[in-house]
Amino acid sequence: MITTPKAKAPTAGRVLLQNISWETYERLLNEMGDQRNIRLHYDRGLLEIMTPLFEHEHPKRILEKFVDALADVLNIEILSAGSTTLNRPDLARGSEPNSGFYIQNEQQIKGKRTINLETDPPPDLVIEVDVTSSSIDREGIYAAMGVPEIWRCDRGEVKFLQLRSGNYVETEHSLAFPVLPVTEVAKFLEQSQTVGETTLLKAFRAWAREQIKAEPQ
Repeated sequence: MITTPKAKAPTAGRVLLQNISWETYERLLNEMGDQRNIRLHYDRGLLEIMTPLFEHEHPKRILEKFVDALADVLNIEILSAGSTTLNRPDLARGSEPNSGFYIQNEQQIKGKRTINLETDPPPDLVIEVDVTSSSIDREGIYAAMGVPEIWRCDRGEVKFLQLRSGNYVETEHSLAFPVLPVTEVAKFLEQSQTVGETTLLKAFRAWAREQIKAEPQ
């Protein structure tokens, strides 16, 4: 039985519905399909519906390109999960990250057509960009699922978060790419406001190569 949803006042690009059953959430996912321009986040009865804005999508794409560049320069195999819906019915939680990557667990996921998070590992790295205040605890969702690392960009401020003892703590270096400090990501992301993406990525790759040369052999 579907109850009448109770909505909170939306912020720009978001609306929060309360008292939504897991069955209703799954039905919405199935009926909307993959070709849609909204993302759904579900946490034990709360459903947030988000429409991405340009100011949200641009830093997301830059961060994705940083991951691709690092993997290429470091010769690391990765598997891009994009905004794949991450669902755990046993936890009554689900989310669609801005972007997700399998890095340490790339071999376990490669070749799979579907992912079951009750038996398969979650993405090793999730990217989340916020330009408006979220009404749902997405970090709590990812922590419950065991996502090891989040790169979070909140109104232009970049943070690396690592899962430790069930909670995320802010760190100076990436878990997936230890050579990468958060200060460099923040610096290059700020430059993206005034520098073209092609030029920016060339500079980022050059920086990454220099870090490899500087690493002790």
